[in-house]
Amino acid sequence: MKQLEGKIALVTGAGSGIGREVAYLYAAEGAKVVVSDINEKGGNETVDEIKKKGGEAFFVKADTSKAADNEALVNKTVEKYGALHIACNNAGIGGPSAPVGEYPVDGWEKVIGINLSGVFYGMRYQIPAMLKAGEGAIVNMASILGQAGFRGSVAYVAAKHGVVGATKTAAIEYGSKNIRVNAVGPGFIETPLLQGMDKQAHDGLVSLHPIGRLGKPEEVAELVLFLSSPKASFITGAYYPVDGAYLAQ
Repeated sequence: MKQLEGKIALVTGAGSGIGREVAYLYAAEGAKVVVSDINEKGGNETVDEIKKKGGEAFFVKADTSKAADNEALVNKTVEKYGALHIACNNAGIGGPSAPVGEYPVDGWEKVIGINLSGVFYGMRYQIPAMLKAGEGAIVNMASILGQAGFRGSVAYVAAKHGVVGATKTAAIEYGSKNIRVNAVGPGFIETPLLQGMDKQAHDGLVSLHPIGRLGKPEEVAELVLFLSSPKASFITGAYYPVDGAYLAQ
């Protein structure tokens, strides 16, 4: 039997990168997957690929920085499939690069809105649906920068630290109600967030990882799948790096 047979899963930011690979793995392991992204083209491509491989999925456009979009996303999931058991709150952006004293205020608000408020809004509406289903597993996408600082990225760093804290709090509150909540902290991963970077900058990022390369989206997705599955039944409130030893330094 597949690990997620009979489960309903939701993935935000599933139109590309890590979110897309998470959606693929969820479907491959038997879950019906709700693919969400602000990018309709990317989201529909993810759904099409899942269906080609014999899985079941449908797309819902949502802006995770808006509470109403998160509520509607959960409602549409339950209307379509009758329940919600698994959620991966993955949607995120990099934002501007500038020192704290020069950081654009509108950039701060946008990054915090998507990367932190978006995760809170997701859990805010996912958890009640999971309580009705009698079980739940949530994986929030943090970052190595949920545990360390990084020059020029104050909004991203603050948001990802916040995601780790929100994850721990939700895990404490709902552990006795059969809902697990964990966070994953990827290092720098080969995703669209890094597109357009010149070779020197790219090589500089590689040099920060003792393993000698950047990560791949599917490597992060494998950890997300494990944390979403019954195999991780006693794991909640935890933060797991997948970072090529970046944080070990």
